[in-house]
Amino acid sequence: MADHPRRVLVTGAAGDLGRVVLELLARLGVSVTGLDRHDPGDLPLERMVVGDAGEPTVVRQALPGAEAVIHLAAIPAPVLGTPEEVFCGNTRATFVVLEEAGHAGVRRVALASSMSATGMAWAERDLHPAYVPVDERLPLQVEDPYGLSKQVDEATAEMMSRRHGMTTVALRFPRLGGPGDKLQETAKQWADEPGSGAAELWAYLDYRDAARAAWLAITRPLTGHHVLFVAAPNTLAALPTEQLLDAYHPDAARTAALPGRSVPVDVGAARRALGFSAGHVVP
Repeated sequence: MADHPRRVLVTGAAGDLGRVVLELLARLGVSVTGLDRHDPGDLPLERMVVGDAGEPTVVRQALPGAEAVIHLAAIPAPVLGTPEEVFCGNTRATFVVLEEAGHAGVRRVALASSMSATGMAWAERDLHPAYVPVDERLPLQVEDPYGLSKQVDEATAEMMSRRHGMTTVALRFPRLGGPGDKLQETAKQWADEPGSGAAELWAYLDYRDAARAAWLAITRPLTGHHVLFVAAPNTLAALPTEQLLDAYHPDAARTAALPGRSVPVDVGAARRALGFSAGHVVP
């Protein structure tokens, strides 16, 4: 492979994050094949394949020439389908995309995991982290089909790394959004009702930073399988982090000081592996 991949397959290309990833790759001069269930007709890419990422024949149509894959296709919440649709659809797509990519000779894959893999975000009861700031060693407490699908996706990527000798990076994204839209709405909600952000640890990431993390995941000199938390350095909450933790996660052990609105997520592994730090911060 050259200094960077000359062609990338992006699944979930028509999604909110997919569009921002396509814009970044276009600016970098990378040719892109997109895969999605629908083609909106305005995506900045060279080739579009319409179909289900869980179907091997569709994925094979999309892979020719790809040197890396950014796998974003998923049902992004457990409330957007039946439990079977969410879990089976997400895990099937990840297995098929990585398996077909491996057979096609692709050796770099970035995939969208989620902080939901911790189990807290969609649980029907209040769950609490064993410690904060959370990191990749945190014990998982999954009780919902979406969080379980992300946990299984990470395990699938680890297996595919061994099976095909590919480098896989699963990015545990927090709440995502862009300027002037979802992040501002979320900030208002968490300011009005601080407890509503407790299950997500009040963490967020701008789409532009999420796209850059995906690019770094397929270009940095890495081998093997990696699971990485990525987040902005501050929270979207209005109150100081220590005050929020006292109120909503009082029994979580504190392993580091969290002054001001510091996010209670340790992103050190992403910084070390990818050289990643968020560049778009909500004040």
